[in-house]
Amino acid sequence: MSGIHSTHLYFLVIFEMSRDGKRFMNYIKGKSKMEKTYKQCQSCGMPLKKDEKGGGTNADGTKSNMYCSHCYENGKFTQPDITVSQMKERVKTKLKESGFPGFITWIFIIGIPKLERWKKSNV
Repeated sequence: MSGIHSTHLYFLVIFEMSRDGKRFMNYIKGKSKMEKTYKQCQSCGMPLKKDEKGGGTNADGTKSNMYCSHCYENGKFTQPDITVSQMKERVKTKLKESGFPGFITWIFIIGIPKLERWKKSNV
C-alpha cells in the first residue's frame, strides 16, 4: 500500500512540476525576448555602440535595446512606412557618404533583411 501512495504522490508532483514548468518557461521566453540586448540596430544594422545618442528611445523614455536613435524615437519608428529595399538604399547612401568602399557597403546592407524589424515583412 505504501508503494501505491508513493507512486501517486510521485505522479502528482511530476504533474504539478510540469504545469508550473510550462508557466515558468513561457515567462522566461517572454521575458528574454523583451530584454534581449542587440549589438546592432534591428532596423538599419548600425552598431548601437556607435549611436551618438546611445540608442533610440521607448515610449516611456527608456533607451531601446533594439533600435538606434536614427530609426526609433519615443516608441515609434522615425520612418514607419520605409520598406526593406528603401532602408538598404538609405544605408548604402549613408555609408558611401562616410567614405566606406563599395564592397564594405554591400557587406552591411546584405544583412538588413535578416534584422528583427524586417523578418516578418521582408517588403
